[in-house]
Order: sequence, then structure tokens, then C-alpha cells
Amino acid sequence: FFLFLFLQFLGIAFLGIGLWAWNEKGVLSNISSITDLGGFDPVWLFLVVGGVMFILGFAGCIGALRENTFLLKFFSVFLGIIFFLELTAGVLAFVFKDWIKDQLYFFINNNIRAYRDDIDLQNLIDFTQEYWQCCGAFGADDWNLNIYFNCTDSNASRERCGVPFSCCTKDPAEDVINTQCGYDARQKPEVDQQIVIYTKGCVPQFEKWLQDNLTIVAGIFIGIALLQIFGICLAQNLVSDIEAVRASW
Repeated sequence: FFLFLFLQFLGIAFLGIGLWAWNEKGVLSNISSITDLGGFDPVWLFLVVGGVMFILGFAGCIGALRENTFLLKFFSVFLGIIFFLELTAGVLAFVFKDWIKDQLYFFINNNIRAYRDDIDLQNLIDFTQEYWQCCGAFGADDWNLNIYFNCTDSNASRERCGVPFSCCTKDPAEDVINTQCGYDARQKPEVDQQIVIYTKGCVPQFEKWLQDNLTIVAGIFIGIALLQIFGICLAQNLVSDIEAVRASW
């Protein structure tokens, strides 16, 4: 029961964070603006994950409290479907690695175009580039896709031929972030670029990180899978106990 209750409260928390973020951005007062963003809105992650957790937690809680076998079976089947989809996605990702890489490249570049359109997306891209010490999908020149950073002669932006500050190499002695450190960075020769900005793309850096931390990543996925299997078994045991009690009446 406490597992179901924890899932429900966690789902409510995620949904609350997502709705609060949308309210801060004015999306709730103008629902049509959801489709205006050209890139990915990170708030969707909180809403989708929160919604799934809430549905699972609600079905499990009510099913356990009211001894409702239909809700407990719904919980078990729904969680089983999620587990199957995760397993299928993992197998397909391993088999179609090149296709996944192309889709990741397309996804990152699409969000580079929308970098200034949404503050949450901007923060997500900046965090990714800082964490993996990368710039763009396959290199800094991918920022030519953004209207503020491209190197065309018609671009009047001060950020022309530059990159976001998250692409800049970090000086440990600096306490304050210099948000203008990427200005004109791509106008310099490639040798000089490597001194001031990260020149490796985020896709190859992510692949390298994945290889270096394969054991940890695999452990996390196995842990999640075991929790899901435990939840399915728990719900099925409750159903069996309830049906056994009813059969004895």
C-alpha cells in the first residue's frame, strides 16, 4: 500500500512542478502557445512522468484499500506494458544504433534552432553542454542553425558567429560566469577555438560518457526493472489473496 501511496504523491509532485512551470511561462493562460515552441519543452517530461505515476499510484491505492481487483489488475497490466515498452526500446536502441544517432542529431539541432524560444529549453541545452563539455550536436558550427548565432552576413545579432556561454571552456579561478565568452568564437582559427570553447559535439561526447559509465547506467536500468517487476508481483499477490478470501465466503 505504501508503495502505491508513494507513487501517487510522487506523481502529484511532478504534475505540480510541471503546471507551476507552465504557469510561470504563461502557458496556462494561453493554451495555444504550447504548439508555438519549435523545440522540445522539458515541462512535458514532468507532466507525462507525473501523470503516469499518478494513474499507477491511484489505481494501486484505491485497489488495495477497496480490495478492487479490477484496479489492481489495471495497475499490473499498465506497469507490465511500460516494462515491455522499455525493454523493446532498449533492444531497438542496441540494434539500430546508427538510426538512433541520426535521430539524436536531428533532435539536438531542432532544439538549437529554438534555443532562445523557451527558457527551460535554453537551460536544458546549457546544462547538457556544460556537463558533457560539448558544443552543438557534432560540433560548434551546428549553432549556425540558430538565427542569433549563424555566420551569415545578413545577421545583425551581436552573437553572430558565436556560441552560448555553456560552450566556453571553464576557468576554475572565475567565480562569476561570463555570459559573453562565446562572442565571435567561431570567427577564430580552429586551433584558437579549442582554447576558448568546446569543439566536440554532444552526440559523440554522450556516446563516450555512456561507454565510460556503462556499468552504472546498466545498474540503474536493472534497478528500475526490478522495482517494476516487484510492483507487478505485489499487485498480483493482492489480487490472488482477495480472490482467495472471496472464494471462501
